[in-house]
Amino acid sequence: MAPAAPSRLPLALKSLVTAFLAVMVPVYYVNYGPTNFLYFCDISLLLCFIALWTERALPASMAAVGILLPQALWCLDFLGELFGVHLVGLTAYMFDPNRSLFLRGLSFFHGWLPFLLVFLVKRLGYDRRALLAWTAVGWSLCLIAYFLLPPAGAVMADPKIPVNINYVFGFDDAKAQTWLPGPVYLLAWMAVLFIVCYLPTHLLLRKLFRRPAAASPAHGIDSGPVAGLGPA
Repeated sequence: MAPAAPSRLPLALKSLVTAFLAVMVPVYYVNYGPTNFLYFCDISLLLCFIALWTERALPASMAAVGILLPQALWCLDFLGELFGVHLVGLTAYMFDPNRSLFLRGLSFFHGWLPFLLVFLVKRLGYDRRALLAWTAVGWSLCLIAYFLLPPAGAVMADPKIPVNINYVFGFDDAKAQTWLPGPVYLLAWMAVLFIVCYLPTHLLLRKLFRRPAAASPAHGIDSGPVAGLGPA
């Protein structure tokens, strides 16, 4: 029997993220409801957790393609709000006194998640299948949010329950956009996500990081040619 290959990710890191999720998931469920977990960032956090424990490149690569650019914008917007400069309003809820400091503190995962994903992709490699895989996930989440979840402007019994998840009705949660018919806006938004966010991130990650190493029986690591030995 072949000896188990050493883990490429620190156990302490796996344990910290697991402990964070053990706190965050029930707290978010109670305060925001189950639909909150359909945000791109929450799905990406789950993919990050899977990548940590399976040491597979694909989940980490998918999350990186999907949220590196939006989360970088989140960080910039938060810094702007912190110093009194309003950029796009993504992080206005972080300064909402109606939400507890503890609840808002949990949302700081938006700040450290992109750095963790870059670390994971560096360690595990970048799986080129991530672009199509994440696009399928991201577009599915958009369709679910548009057809099944509360739209912008919906009045919820608890104001913390999210509406307009993943901005499928526009960028103002208080009212839907009116400059395009709803279905046309949805299709345009899905196209923008792919062209402006997913594709450029994929191209950058493909350039910067190697492919995943060959499959390992011990960890089930994604198979693929070693960097430099196959087409990009």
